[in-house]
This record gives sequence, C-alpha cells and structure tokens, in this order.
Amino acid sequence: MVTIGVFDGVHRGHRLLIEEAVRVAHSKGLPCVMVTFDPHPLSVFLPERAPVLLVPLEQRLRLAMELGVNGVLVVDFSRELAGLEPEEYFNTLLLDTLKAESVVVGRNFTFGNNAAGTARMMRELGERNGVDVRIVDLLHDEGIRICSSTIRDFLAESDVESAAWALGRNFTVTGEVVHGAGRGGRELGYPTANQYFPESVALPADGVYAGWFTIRDGRPIDGNMERDVPYPAAISVGINPTFGDEPRSVESFLLDREADLYGHVADVSFVGHIRDMVKFNSVDELTDAIERDVAMTRRILGV
Repeated sequence: MVTIGVFDGVHRGHRLLIEEAVRVAHSKGLPCVMVTFDPHPLSVFLPERAPVLLVPLEQRLRLAMELGVNGVLVVDFSRELAGLEPEEYFNTLLLDTLKAESVVVGRNFTFGNNAAGTARMMRELGERNGVDVRIVDLLHDEGIRICSSTIRDFLAESDVESAAWALGRNFTVTGEVVHGAGRGGRELGYPTANQYFPESVALPADGVYAGWFTIRDGRPIDGNMERDVPYPAAISVGINPTFGDEPRSVESFLLDREADLYGHVADVSFVGHIRDMVKFNSVDELTDAIERDVAMTRRILGV
C-alpha cells in the first residue's frame, strides 16, 4: 500500500490521504509506505519560485510515522525522475521499486514529464496493471482549501491560529539554541533562547507571539527544565528594529524558568499573535513593551 506526494506540512489534507492509505493497508493486510520527495520539486525546476518549507524532512517523516505508516521512502527528486513519461514513472517507482498493490493519491496529484500524469491517469495505469488506485478529494473547510500554500499565507499574515487550524496542530519550528547578541539578559532583563533558520524554512511574519518551548535532544539540562515538556514562552520573530539586528531570528523568553540552553535542540510552537515588530525610541520603552508581552503571553496560554 503506497501513498505518494510532497506532504509539506503534513496538514489536515495530507492526513486524509495518509489515514486512508493506512485504513486500506490494514483492511488488505498490507504494509503502508509513504513516498515523499526531497528536495521540493519546484526547487529543482524553478528555484526562484520554490516555497519555504513548513516542516523539515525529519519532522515530515516523524509526523507520518505517528499517523501509522510502516515506512517512508524519500525519493531524491531530480530532473531525470521528473523527465520520465508518466507510464515509465508509474512502472519504475510503483511497480518495479515498491511492488505496489494499492495506491492512494490526492485529486491534484501530477507526475511524469511536464507533470503530464494526473490522478485519473494513474488510476487508468493501475487498472491496466492490477493496482488499486484510490483518489482522495481535496479538503475544504469553511470554504477554505486546506493546503500548504494556504498555511504559508496564514503565517505571512501573522495568523498562527488559522495556521494551526489548517495544520491540525500548532505551527512549530525546530532548531539549535545558539548565542545571540546577549543583550536580552544583560541589558533588558529578559534572557532569550535564540535560534536561526535558513531562508528555506517557513516562519511567521515578524512580530511577538505566545507559544511553547520544548527541549527535544537528550543532553543533560543545566536548569529547572526537562526534556519533552512544553514551557510557556514569549517569542519574538524577526530582525530587532530597535537595535538593527541581523539576521532574522526566533528568540524565546521562557516564563518562570532558568536553564543553560545553548546547544540544545528545541521546538518552538506558536499559539497566538501578540503584536507586530515595532521600533522603540529607547530601551525603557522596549522593556515596558516586553513586560506587556509577557503578561499577554500568560493570558493567551492560561499560565
């Protein structure tokens, strides 16, 4: 049993595909394999139009396994693969490589040279080769199509609540805590855990958010925090306009916690938007705003 797609975000629409594949696999007594692609197809053909990724590959695989797939095949997307004619693509990947008996795809799935293969064509190829191909309709909710581009639009508008609605979970980034400018604790009295991400990774629009900070690596923690426990945080995203900092960063102030977090890998999950990024005229104005941000974080998170 195979389901195939990019699955960036593993959002609610993707979950319909994966859950249908898992259900069919169980009913037929087959293992369920998710096929995904890395890098993103557009980054190969039109890199200037390649979307930022909602989740890194590692998180994509973990989310898929949590939904019940037995394995994931990561296909190296290349011009050679994309240049195969649809029938050759079907034969090479699904018949020869995976020995697929059943396949689940979304209605907008395309494959092969110039994306000439459609979901309907895959069903026809399946009928000719004894493969049960099932097509799942796109998910719409409240008149909104649930897809990766919609979620990116929500994030660009600071609307992390709607992004969570479409994803089925809070939007989360994962990265290593590194040294920043150091002024958060030294000058402002609000030390932060700083993380930097490449431009290829999706982030909410610049601003201040309420959310959760969770340490994920297994290294010993020097402080009053534990691994895999979410802690409330006021989170700043972007370039600090008051100090003219570069580059864009995610800076988390942990409420009521103190720990040496340098070198730890942590999730930052966004729950609510507090305000846009503002340039303040003085450090005092900035610290007053941070104090209000922390109070709003407590209200949003109920802590």
